[in-house]
Amino acid sequence: MPRPVAFGDRLRYLADNMTDPAQPTTVLLAIEGPRATITLNDPAKHNRLDPAGLRALRAAIEKADADPAVRVTVVTGAGEKTFCSGYDLGSISASERRSQAADDDTFEKVMDRLEAMRMPTLCALNGGVYGGATDLALACDFRLGVRGMKFFMPAARFGLHYYPGGLRRYTQKVSPSFAKRAFLLSEDFDDKELLAVGYLDWLVDRTEFRDKVEEKAAKLASLAPLSMVGMKRAIEQFAQAAPDLTSIRSGAQACAVSEDLQEGLAALRERRAPAFKGR
Repeated sequence: MPRPVAFGDRLRYLADNMTDPAQPTTVLLAIEGPRATITLNDPAKHNRLDPAGLRALRAAIEKADADPAVRVTVVTGAGEKTFCSGYDLGSISASERRSQAADDDTFEKVMDRLEAMRMPTLCALNGGVYGGATDLALACDFRLGVRGMKFFMPAARFGLHYYPGGLRRYTQKVSPSFAKRAFLLSEDFDDKELLAVGYLDWLVDRTEFRDKVEEKAAKLASLAPLSMVGMKRAIEQFAQAAPDLTSIRSGAQACAVSEDLQEGLAALRERRAPAFKGR
């Protein structure tokens, strides 16, 4: 078996980006032997995803998943401060938010697609994780964090009803208690708390980070792929619940067109406390 590429080495742009300079370069893909590495590459903006970056992320996921030689995919961020600060809500209009809420939000679809990848995925959290990126990490099978990282989910701070797929992952992959603390109390969590509640599988010093990513990725790449695919699928199915998705999506759509969300986003832009009215 070819040796996996060293972490962060020999990254190459997505094929489309290499031939079309108009395409975004905020998501990089490297494939070497049994390992794919997807890197969110906009550290100046804390690796935040805008619509173009989200499309590039999906393209990277599809490309890695379609390669029969790939047995593990590592998802990480550039720099040492932030893994990802989530989705740029300011980049879409109110009409687009209404459309996305009704048609199954694009961000949700990409996270679901990441979760559904054929082979195991490892999220290498090189720094803080915020907003939608907290679900991006949960869409991966394993999460390895670096000491000093921070976490927060600000949805309730500006009136956003999170999409069902993300709420399911929080509840299913960590716990209902953690989901309520993150969403209903909008609590911040530090690295040790994330390990204690089960959001992180491993927490290491930055000096150990790359070696630990190498170790876990190499282990995942070395195991029998047929059994890995089958057991991953079975575990996910056993963990599924049967919620009332129609009701959940109705609540999310009501929030997407609410005055409270408009006020929350305005307060975020103006760096002030929002004045919610419940409508």
